Amino acid sequence: MRDRPGTVDARIKDDSDMAVVAKLNREASTDDASAPPTLPLRPDFGTQGREISLRANYFPVDVQGNIYRYSATIALSANKKLSRRVKHRVFQLAEETVDWQQAGMSGHVAHDSAEKLVASIMLPQPLTIHGAYYEEEEDGPPSEGGTEYTLTLTFEEEVDQQTLHECLAGTPVDSQALAKVLSALNLVLTARASQSGVKIGRDNDSKKHPDQRLFFDSPDPKDIGGGLTVRQGFYTSVRPAHKQLMVNVNTCHAAFYKPQNFVDALEEYRRFVRGDMGAFGNQVRVVTQPNKNIVMIKGVSGWNARQHRFNHGQFGRITIEEYYKRKHNIKLKQPFLPLLEDPKGNFYPPEVCDILADQGFKGELTNSKHATEMLNVACKLPKENADEIVNRGIDKLGFRDSNPVLESFGVSVGTEMAVVPGRVLDKPGLSYSSGAPAGIDERASWNLRGVKFAVGARLDKWAVLVIQDGGRFDFKDAKDLDLRNITDGFRTMCNKSGMRVQPLTEHACVEVRLPPQSNRFRDNAIEEIERALRSLMEQAAPELVLIMLSDEDKAIYNGLKRLCDLRLDIATVCMQSAKVRKPGGQVQYFANIALKVNMKLGGINHKLDANSGVWLKSASTMIMGMDVTHPTGGISADGTPSIVAVVASVDKHFAQYPATLALRKSKVEIERDQDSGDNVLRDMFISRFELYKIRNNGELPERVILYRDGVSESQFVQVREYELTQLKSAFEHFGSYEPKLSIVVCGKRHHTRFYPTKQEDAAHDGNPLPGTVVDRGVTPAYEFDFFLQAHGGLKGTTRPTHYFVVHDENGFNADDLQRVTNDLSYMFERATKAVSLVSPAYWADVACERGRCYLHKLLHGDTDGGAEAAKEGKGRRGKKRAEDPVFQRAEGLWGDGVSGPRLRDTMFYL
Repeated sequence: MRDRPGTVDARIKDDSDMAVVAKLNREASTDDASAPPTLPLRPDFGTQGREISLRANYFPVDVQGNIYRYSATIALSANKKLSRRVKHRVFQLAEETVDWQQAGMSGHVAHDSAEKLVASIMLPQPLTIHGAYYEEEEDGPPSEGGTEYTLTLTFEEEVDQQTLHECLAGTPVDSQALAKVLSALNLVLTARASQSGVKIGRDNDSKKHPDQRLFFDSPDPKDIGGGLTVRQGFYTSVRPAHKQLMVNVNTCHAAFYKPQNFVDALEEYRRFVRGDMGAFGNQVRVVTQPNKNIVMIKGVSGWNARQHRFNHGQFGRITIEEYYKRKHNIKLKQPFLPLLEDPKGNFYPPEVCDILADQGFKGELTNSKHATEMLNVACKLPKENADEIVNRGIDKLGFRDSNPVLESFGVSVGTEMAVVPGRVLDKPGLSYSSGAPAGIDERASWNLRGVKFAVGARLDKWAVLVIQDGGRFDFKDAKDLDLRNITDGFRTMCNKSGMRVQPLTEHACVEVRLPPQSNRFRDNAIEEIERALRSLMEQAAPELVLIMLSDEDKAIYNGLKRLCDLRLDIATVCMQSAKVRKPGGQVQYFANIALKVNMKLGGINHKLDANSGVWLKSASTMIMGMDVTHPTGGISADGTPSIVAVVASVDKHFAQYPATLALRKSKVEIERDQDSGDNVLRDMFISRFELYKIRNNGELPERVILYRDGVSESQFVQVREYELTQLKSAFEHFGSYEPKLSIVVCGKRHHTRFYPTKQEDAAHDGNPLPGTVVDRGVTPAYEFDFFLQAHGGLKGTTRPTHYFVVHDENGFNADDLQRVTNDLSYMFERATKAVSLVSPAYWADVACERGRCYLHKLLHGDTDGGAEAAKEGKGRRGKKRAEDPVFQRAEGLWGDGVSGPRLRDTMFYL
């Protein structure tokens, strides 16, 4: 895409978007001050930085026809669950009927194969379609006694496109009303592709920008091991921009099950993955032998065909193995394999189950091997990615050639990417001890050669725990000479970097040999580690323990962090024995660990220099970050809580961000229950201000900026309604305290990508340069937002972060906020490079990940933790939730959180 002529779209080049913003701000200044608060209007567009032009993966959409909305209801004669798959099949069958044709629907409707349908013409009413239901894999309906379906379509309204026209013209509109129009148009634009592709994701009216992903037969599906392959698809979402409706198109990838016998799938998975089955086998459709029945499997059980017995009307109490022999004359070849279970509680031997094609893997790829393989497939250079979108994507989605459905709705889609203006911001200056500058390169990275930490921490007492667990690179014992060389080398690196680390004292290094695995969470091993640590703490009284891990066993790491953070109140830092023994990379490895240790102990690795962060330093300011992490669907125990983290700066250099963590109702991003008396979020905010006050001579900050991560576009208003309220309530705790507050939502889960049009404006790999910012051309002119890519790309096509202002009392203009955000992206002190997400939001994300260690058992499906939970206490705030035993178990695992005096006010989570 580089060096192809790229002229900025005329709708932007004429600066009409600037005129719209100026007009809106003039009108806002005369509005009634008592009017209900709304999202802030864009004050202006940014001007700082070197001007460039970029292609965006947005394509122009024109709509000339009418759109009529219908609701769909489905009924089946048999007692069959109306799953999304069954509804999809009903629509497939209905489209083949004479009734569908006679109603004039062919080529004139688009639907979500579930509940919504839009038409380009008025359909007859009432409209009901009947037919025989049978599965796609079956040849046809049974001759008698089959299931019948009834599909009823009811007219709701003509879609009011005036809301869309006002938005495109620059008038702020109701987001829910706009979402209805965009939802209808999304159905229209994906109607053709939905016939040939596998759709993942739902078109949802409640979302500000409804979207969906469609997967097609890949030219070369990549086997990523463990019974899974990767297929490429395309994401689409209709979005309004200044003077132009757009469709955002991007490549996307997802894991799919290989169609094969389930025995082969299990063997592949077990060869590939160490540990439990995770989400593998969850909600997979199989065809069973010998009856050719199609069954949905909910997961892999803990029983095998020789263990599990059931009562059979003819054979009495019988095992699954005996049943198949006597009923079907099938002698199972592998009766010791775990049985597969369906939602009704029926069990099936894997060897009689064949996995059907076109089934996405439901769950997260938590195994590091899978994640790495997926990344290798999905990461493509910008040119490859852009070419794939413009060529295969536009073709597969049906935007290039004749498309009867688009034509019937009067919709046309351009096939050239939009070209928008952007700017490259200057990098901030960074300084180390004695003002030594960081040599930041063109990739926004630097190194520690020749510099010392800005503020080096002191470590007088420390200890080493060596874990022996049968790993290839395990140390022989605590007196291993190699171990002594490594600890000496690490101490030397810390001191060379500006810390003051004393030598290890006698008896400050011990080993612990772990017992064989008793269960998947290694409870017996954690008990051994606890005994060793308690003994070590009694003998050496360390401020920090360096732990040499045997391998990458997550059960050991998670159990260890929970033990040390929640129960022992001792700072820890881990090294992998295999990694630290590699002589070639030892120096860099020590340097990376030293970065973490210095911050854990209260030091500061680097600062913004005197010429950078000007706005931040002009008045006392607290920078906050907030994130919420949720349990993984298909793996975690139902009802496992979400975890909320709040971090906040406590120093004038915006380097130290101590954290507070708490539990939240399962899968709730924003807590709306303000009247429950459970003001956990308010208390978390208060704790941050109290700590700031202690660290700043009793003073509170004059200004506060909260960077809120993880919020979807449809929840922006909810942040104002609920989290803003909690923050304001926290202010009231300090009397008449009223700092100026701004809240900025950070979004990484979007599909906007930018491609420089000139070589000189691109990095070596074709990505935009670090500091590239875009605030014109791809969003409505009135929204106060921008896209910023602060970092240098490491692999594939870089993704900018979308920053959206939902509340602003600081009176930011675009340049100031963009500069502040870019500067703070260089203050992620665990690294010597700019990062993709502004550092306070990044720290909150890291803190959330630490919180997941504490609930590791529940997050991995354990439902038998009641005894431990009861033993360990009520949990944070001591509030019992009798209606939710899983939450109670979580509270028991959590205890009082990180509440010990040594860790609670530190960056323990690094």
